[in-house]
Amino acid sequence: MTTRWLSPEELRAWRSYLAASWLLEDAVDRQLQQEAGMPHLYYSVLANLSDAPGHRMRMTDLAESLKITRSRLTYAVTRLEKDGTVRREGCPTDKRGSMAVLTDEGMALLERTAPGHVETVRASVFDHLTTEEVAQLEAICNRITQALQSGEERSACGALPWRRRSSPE
Repeated sequence: MTTRWLSPEELRAWRSYLAASWLLEDAVDRQLQQEAGMPHLYYSVLANLSDAPGHRMRMTDLAESLKITRSRLTYAVTRLEKDGTVRREGCPTDKRGSMAVLTDEGMALLERTAPGHVETVRASVFDHLTTEEVAQLEAICNRITQALQSGEERSACGALPWRRRSSPE
């Protein structure tokens, strides 16, 4: 099999994407650590639960929504349980499953933290883009996500994170 090397334009785009994504994740993570003492992943767990009906989701569905391994989610939810911001309950439709539930304390923390988080995201990303570029960014990210989740890409990269038995982390 011959390697399909990146063209100079593709290599520049790839390196640009990496630089932007690493710097953005660092900026968001620093803001959340300073304001709420939590990493971006924990905030994302709380935010996803706040959007779910009854502020609860099956753990497997939450892992899929966050695009992470089940073991990584379990670790995060265990930590959030210790803080009193999330609790686990049995799943009413599947005795083997469990639900993550946002507590009142978790909702209060999210409400206190959300304004600073949104301001960081806006200042880091959206203040620098036109309306058309925002739509293009969404379309590009959706296209990449769909390609990575399709069967053809999965065979090259392995199982999707939330379907893996264990995490290589």
